Amino acid sequence: MTRRIAAEAIGSFFLFAAVVGSGIMAETLSGGNVGIALLANALATGAILFVLIAMLGPVSGAHFNPAVTLVMALGHRIAPRTAMLYVAAQLAGGILGVWAAHLMFDLPLLQFSAKARTGGGQWAGEFVATFGLILTILGTVRHRPDWVAPSVALYITAAYWFTSSTSFANPAIAVARSLSDSFAGIAPADVPAFVAAQLAGAVAAWGCGRWLFMEDAAG
Repeated sequence: MTRRIAAEAIGSFFLFAAVVGSGIMAETLSGGNVGIALLANALATGAILFVLIAMLGPVSGAHFNPAVTLVMALGHRIAPRTAMLYVAAQLAGGILGVWAAHLMFDLPLLQFSAKARTGGGQWAGEFVATFGLILTILGTVRHRPDWVAPSVALYITAAYWFTSSTSFANPAIAVARSLSDSFAGIAPADVPAFVAAQLAGAVAAWGCGRWLFMEDAAG
């Protein structure tokens, strides 16, 4: 159990550091071109996801995301107590990752984002992004387990571009990104609605996934 919790914390540390750090680097080097900055941010996030899932998946399942942990608990893949420990590790490791990104780029360690991300379009984007992520995980775990790492990495890279919210799809990263006044940030006041949309998308995808991918075993 100790190794599983550590894997979730370490994975979240590097994932969140990559999201925020690549956003800072992209904004610095893009010369004000937001499209180029977003492309760099998306590619870095997809790349680190592939590596982390491939490396830590055999240890903890490589959730790095309370929405994923919730769905695994709903499906009785992990116990409720384990799920709570996972979420705590994800939040703690992820926030440390954000602070590490600030440290690497000589920015103030403690800060809050002023970047507004709100409105029906953004919330719909988070619902769709999280629904698709969870469905991707459930489907590949059920039918193509060797493809979980590339499937999740490619999905998130694509969802950066096809969702209005740039696909946070992760309650822990929404909280952590509110602590960074950078390209990847989100204003703290906008976090609760993002988290609500993410959790709604996750639960909806869990129900859909049970119908699409799990009942075929009995049928």
